[in-house]
Formats: sequence, structure tokens, C-alpha cells
Amino acid sequence: MQNIKTELYNYCVSTIEGKLNTINSVFDSAQASANNETKSTAGDKHDTARAMAHLESEKNAKQLIEIKKLKRVLPYLKEFKLSDKAELGSLVETNIGNYYLSISLGKFQLNSVEYYLISTVTPIGKLLVGNRIGDEVIFNGKVIKIKGLH
Repeated sequence: MQNIKTELYNYCVSTIEGKLNTINSVFDSAQASANNETKSTAGDKHDTARAMAHLESEKNAKQLIEIKKLKRVLPYLKEFKLSDKAELGSLVETNIGNYYLSISLGKFQLNSVEYYLISTVTPIGKLLVGNRIGDEVIFNGKVIKIKGLH
């Protein structure tokens, strides 16, 4: 099971690094575009283009902040400590699916098994945290029984 957690952790790291590289490339491209922009004789058109570029830059800055928040969680996942209750870094096996309490990256398939990479602040993550093997929680009217913790 440790190998599975390592694979899930590595997926989290590579996904965040990929997103970080993408957003940095977008920033570099936008900066280069802004630097190459020359004052046009059509002032309104130029001002509109600059305003649109500014809005895009703000959107990218927000994405960068979110990605950096996710990246700060990664060292806590690397510890791979065992606990008798679900917590950040736990792999929780339930009767309805497998949840890696990490960062919200959605569904990931590994060796033909589906894992849901979720944050501990998501609705289902909040319900799972603190529970032990054999405990049950109710989510969207479904009983979820914890079958294993790793």
C-alpha cells in the first residue's frame, strides 16, 4: 500500500509542477506581449487591449496563488506516517471508493483502481477526517463505511 501512496503523492507533485510551469509560461508570454505592445494610433483599441491583458493577468495571478497554496500542502503528504484515524496524507478505503486525503485533483486511475484525490476541506474530506476503520459517515444520503486506512 505504501507504493500506491508514493505513486499518488508523485502524481500530486507532477500535476502541481505542471500547472506551475504552465502558469509561469503564460505570465512570461503576457509580459513579452505587453513589452512589445506599441502605442497605436487607434487609442481606444490599444486601451481596450491593455485592459483585457490586465484582466487576464489578474486571473492568472489568482490561479498562481491557488497553485502555490496547493504546493505548500505537498510536504505534509510526503511523511507517509501511519495513523489509526483518517487525516491529511491518509489513503482511505471505503465501500464506495478510495480517497487520498491530499489536494483536490479529482479522479486518478492507478493499476486499474480508481482513487479520488481530495482535500480535507472538501465536504467528503471533512466527513472522513478523524474517523477510524469500521466508522461510518453519511454523504449525500449514502452510508460510507471506512474499510481501510493507510
